[in-house]
Amino acid sequence: MKILIINGPNLNMLGIREPDIYGKEDYNSLCKMIKDYADKKGIEVKIYQSNHEGDIVDEIQNAYRRFDGIVINPAAYTHTSVAILDALKAVNIPTVEVHISDVTSREDYRQISFVRKICIKTIQGHGFKGYLEALDLLSETIK
Repeated sequence: MKILIINGPNLNMLGIREPDIYGKEDYNSLCKMIKDYADKKGIEVKIYQSNHEGDIVDEIQNAYRRFDGIVINPAAYTHTSVAILDALKAVNIPTVEVHISDVTSREDYRQISFVRKICIKTIQGHGFKGYLEALDLLSETIK
């Protein structure tokens, strides 16, 4: 099983950016945790991060017929990107939306999620472990 994990803008700044919201662990720690967990579960993962909407769209399109599932944290693009939603619809790969923080308890503008419409589930507010939950959910769904 091959899972693509996509992280949007500013997630590369984990540990620096608002540690009271996102925690003190850095992006490399997140990637290591995901890879270690995936290895134990026998899941092949590719982790991708970009601050550029078009690059994220390209990565989703390139996943077509190459990946069995997608875990996506679109970050700020969650609330603004119809392009990312359309790319996910086009490839029609089972997708789980993940957010480190509980976006429902944050600013009003964070209440909108375009990608949620295509995702099989949204996992939020579970910190880094939300990614592991998403891997488990996709693993069960794809079997």
